[in-house]
Parts: sequence; C-alpha cells; structure tokens
Amino acid sequence: MNTLTDRYLAATLRSVPAPRRNEIASELRASIDDMIEGRTDSGQDAATAEREVLTELGNPDVLAARYADRRLQLIGPTYYLIWLRLLKLLLTFIPALVGTIVTVVEVAEGKGFGAIGPGVAVAMQVAVQITFWLTLTFAIIERTQTAVDLPEWTVDQLPVAPVRRGIPLADTIAAVVMLVVTIGYLTLQQFQSWVRDTNGENIPILDPALWSFWLPALIVVLVASAIFEVVKYRVGRWTWTLFGVKALLNLAFSVPVIWLALSDRLLNPTLAERFSWLADTDNRDVLGAIIVVSTAVIMIWDLVDTAIKTRRQTA
Repeated sequence: MNTLTDRYLAATLRSVPAPRRNEIASELRASIDDMIEGRTDSGQDAATAEREVLTELGNPDVLAARYADRRLQLIGPTYYLIWLRLLKLLLTFIPALVGTIVTVVEVAEGKGFGAIGPGVAVAMQVAVQITFWLTLTFAIIERTQTAVDLPEWTVDQLPVAPVRRGIPLADTIAAVVMLVVTIGYLTLQQFQSWVRDTNGENIPILDPALWSFWLPALIVVLVASAIFEVVKYRVGRWTWTLFGVKALLNLAFSVPVIWLALSDRLLNPTLAERFSWLADTDNRDVLGAIIVVSTAVIMIWDLVDTAIKTRRQTA
C-alpha cells in the first residue's frame, strides 16, 4: 500500500541513521496509529483523521532531525553571537584597508580615477571571502561539537545606555546640508546655471533684479533656518516654541516665493529668449501656478509633520 502514513514514514526514515530506521519506523507507526484511533473513536472519518494527524506531526524532515539529534541550522545559538561579533569586526576595516592599498598601488602606476574600480572590486571580494571562511569555520565547530572555552557573560559587559534624543543627529546634518546647498544654488545660479544663450553666456534662472532685496532676504532666512536646526538639535526634542519658530521661518521663505511667482517676478525674463514657450503669457502663468502649488504643498506638509512630532514629544 502507499497510504499517507506510508509516504510520511518513508519521507521521515530517509533522513535518519540506517541502524535506527526499523526501530524508529515501528515507534512512529505505532504513534500514528494510536493518534488516528483516538480520533476515529470520537466519530471522525479515518481518512480525515489520518490527514490531520500527519499535519499535526509536521514536516517529516524536521521530525527526522529530532530523531537523529541533528540541528537544522548552520550556526546554533552557542556560537552565533561570537560569530556575528567577529564578522562585524573583520568587515569593519579589512576590506576597506585592502581596497585602499590596491587603489593606492593602481594610482602609483598612473591609472588615475581608473584605480577606484579595482580597489572597490577587491574590497568586495575580500568581504565575501571573510564571510565565507569565517562562517565555514564556525559551522564546522558547530557540527563537530568541538569544545570552545567561551568567556562567561557578566553584567560588567553591559554598555552605557545612550541618551534618547528626539532629534537624530543624521536628520540635523541632512537638513543643514540641504539648506547650505540651497543657499549655494541661489548664489551660483547667477554666474553658472544650466541655461546658456546662443553665444554660450550664462542665463540666471532667477530674475537678477531680485538681488536688490528678495534674494538676500531669502538667503538670510535660509541661514537662520540652518542655525535653527543646530539649536533644535542642542535642545534635543521638539517643543511648541520651536514649532512656532519653524513655522515663522517656513512662512518667511514660502510667502515671498509664492508672491514673486504669482506676480511673474521670480524667473528671469531673459529665459523667454532661450525658451520660446515661456514667451507665451499663459505658459508663464501655468509655470508660476506649479511653483506656487509645489511651494505651498511642501510648506504645509512640513508644518503638519513637525506638529505631529511636537505633539508626540511633548505628550
């Protein structure tokens, strides 16, 4: 016969040591028969009872591993933490060190920027090799059950609890960098933009007339915003006072931009000579509307997000 029980027994016994197969087969079949009989005595159909019993016993490979006392893992809990700690330590500096050495050698041979590729490739290969050989070593130790004298854990190894900050340093750095880049762009676009006239001369994106007041004013607001980010980080969490300052800074930047866009004073009129579609009033109005909506959406989203963070951190 080739019943579900027969198939289950065959799947289990193929993964257990040969000397124990008869013993395990008899024991497991008897257990299955008893479990099925218990269900049929309660009035359950025999075929249904058999299927439910085998489902309850689970994957035959897992059951075989228990009979054979075989671990179904590459590295067990005994050595996992020391493996992970050592792997992180080695990957922290060895690939970068080897890659740097290769890059320096390649540069010395006159390959210039072409030396970066081989250095990165060698660093990745070293990382793969470290991971493979370290994992293989610990897997062998795990399988052979080699006795390793591991140091006992003590409370002295507990790290100092970090002070929880509501303002991550990474967020502060990102915000300051973005503000500095914006200030740089507002300044540099006057002298180096991506738009050129027919003679190859630079065409500023923003109206040069704005330098009489509005662009310096906007740059001052951006500088104040960068200072605000640093102060916010030093405070360590959002407060409603900080939220109010943030709102004022957002409005001080967004409102002038929106007003200039609506009054068609934001973009350089010379752009119409380079892009004919900007000569059409309707097209300029559409572009101005896009700028207005985008600025308003960004400002509102930022204020709502800030308000949510402030409420959470002051609750």
